[in-house]
Amino acid sequence: MAQRIPTRLGDGSLVELTRAEIEADLHAGSEAAAKRAKVEPLAQDEIEHLLDIFTSAAKFSSVDYGDEVVLSYDGAGNADLAAPVLEQVVYQNHHGADMIELWHHDYSYKAVRTVLSFQTQMLKDAQMQTVVPLNYGAMPDLGRYSQPDGPAPNWSELMPLGKIAEAREAQLEAVEHLEKDMWCVVEAMVAAGVDGLDFDTAGASGDADLLATLRVARRVRDTWPDIGVEIGQAAELVLGMHGELEYDGVRLAGQWPLGQLRACTAAGATIFGPAVNVNTTKSLAWNTARTCALVKPVTAEATIPVHVNAGMGVGGVPMTPYPPADATSRASRALVDICKIDGL
Repeated sequence: MAQRIPTRLGDGSLVELTRAEIEADLHAGSEAAAKRAKVEPLAQDEIEHLLDIFTSAAKFSSVDYGDEVVLSYDGAGNADLAAPVLEQVVYQNHHGADMIELWHHDYSYKAVRTVLSFQTQMLKDAQMQTVVPLNYGAMPDLGRYSQPDGPAPNWSELMPLGKIAEAREAQLEAVEHLEKDMWCVVEAMVAAGVDGLDFDTAGASGDADLLATLRVARRVRDTWPDIGVEIGQAAELVLGMHGELEYDGVRLAGQWPLGQLRACTAAGATIFGPAVNVNTTKSLAWNTARTCALVKPVTAEATIPVHVNAGMGVGGVPMTPYPPADATSRASRALVDICKIDGL
């Protein structure tokens, strides 16, 4: 009987698979990415390297000496700590973070604007107690500007009624409100001494969400050339909620990670964070191989650092509040070894 090897599913549950089953999943995940995104599947030697990682009996997997990468964080938080500034110190001193991020628990630029004076004071306090680069981050979160909570008509209600033109116009109205709020927060944080801005989960509400992010990123770069701009994506594919929006002459809807990289680079981003969602019913090996196949073209072309989103539910990491270390370490090592990423 073939040996069964402990591994994980995309939801974090522990399963046992044979070496042959894991190898088959690696090929299947790679081919799934190739088919959908029109990228090259992983080479056979890369599949074999991943197979060694996922069939190892070790509890934890790690890169070789000299292959370490930068660790940055979006919305870094600790459930045991109630003090945001203390969280930054903990992540720097105890978690080995190379970059940290101050954030508000309602992780949205719209919400941050209402408590901006408190957040800027907190940023100053955090800068006094830390050494590594400190970003301020939040989600663009365009959906917050739709009714009933926001000022713009709800495009998700208009589209099923066939009111496509009205839905598109509503999104453009929301984009104006979002850009205004993001810029208000950006100006205040730069004045307070931030090292960089993180526009996290960009494109969560589709192409209009990403367009607003890119416009603000470009404005930041033109106004403060030395301020860092990290853009972390929401998913591996930009949803065409509007469908006709372009940035730098290129349509945003339907962009896979390589297209997203090009748009973010054109907008002046200094760090690009691709995100590849996991399939909770597939194995860790399947999800990681798919992620590697989608990210590999990105690092091959990138002229700015690539920090893959490798957390709960993205980057091959299982979708569970506390992803197991045996899974996160394998997914992270795979991205470093196969894709030569700059950070996580």
